[in-house]
Amino acid sequence: MLVRKAKAALGSLVFLAVAPGVVAGLVPWWLTAWEKKEPSPGWALVRILGWVLVAAGVVVVLQAFARFVHEGLGTPAPVAPTERLVVGGLYRYVRNPMYLAVAATIVGQALVLGQPLLLLYAGAFLLTVAAFVHWYEEPTLCRQFGADYETYLRAVPGWWPRRTPWNSR
Repeated sequence: MLVRKAKAALGSLVFLAVAPGVVAGLVPWWLTAWEKKEPSPGWALVRILGWVLVAAGVVVVLQAFARFVHEGLGTPAPVAPTERLVVGGLYRYVRNPMYLAVAATIVGQALVLGQPLLLLYAGAFLLTVAAFVHWYEEPTLCRQFGADYETYLRAVPGWWPRRTPWNSR
């Protein structure tokens, strides 16, 4: 078990750098060069909201990656999937907290930097992952976990969190 978790942790770290690192780090930098614009004098409050979104997004992504290692014994990467269905933590409220957190990070950067282009990028990211979830991820998880995933799919919304946590037992 310890070896499996160590391999899952290493794989997750690599995937963290490759997927969210590129999507929420490298691409926004490439689009903006982290250049801060000054849209209006009242923008300071918007920047604070942006930093809150960035911080929350990073925390949620890291928590989700850790959950894939400890609860799922695998990684979020499709090439090294979990052995067990991950339904704890924030996954009790919404099926896609990681994608939502990455989008929140991008939106937060848009607000911090005053860069509307990043809002368009966040929208494109959400459309892309929604298609990926619908056409690949959900059918794959249904095949892999069967009735357990179908129960989870019916109980926990994909994109808008439940008010109360789902109890899988």
